This record gives sequence, C-alpha cells and structure tokens, in this order.
Amino acid sequence: MSKTFTYKEIMDKLTEILVDDFEIDKSRVVPEAHLFEDLELDSIDAVDLAVKLQYFTDKKIPPENFKRIKTVEDVAKAIEDLLK
Repeated sequence: MSKTFTYKEIMDKLTEILVDDFEIDKSRVVPEAHLFEDLELDSIDAVDLAVKLQYFTDKKIPPENFKRIKTVEDVAKAIEDLLK
C-alpha cells in the first residue's frame, strides 16, 4: 500500500530532515533554496537525503530524477510525482 501525503506534508517533512539531520537553519529552507549553493549540501548529503526520503515515502527516487533536482521545491515535487 502506497503512502499519500499533501504537498504541505512533504514540505514539512523535508524541512524537518534538512533542519534536524543537516543542521540547516529553518529560515533558509524555502522552496526556491538551491540545495547545493544555498543550503551547502554536497553529493554525499544528497544521497543521504534521498535515503531519508525513501524511508519517509517507502519509495525510491530514481537516480535519473534526483539528478534533475536543484531546489527544495524540486525535491517536494519529485516526491509528490513519485507518490501519484
């Protein structure tokens, strides 16, 4: 059975992960924030984020999709699309 979440629930969880696990100030986690430039994540962080999101959704984000993700909003939309 697939989990379903609203866009807001996805954004809330994503914000929680970025704040709690990556120690990013909550005020910096906005939809237009660039993961690598603004939030200073690196490629290892990106993989870790993908794994944490996989636990959240019970679905794996395909690597080809994750390569196109640049912003916080891109992550949320990719999860939303994955859960459809």
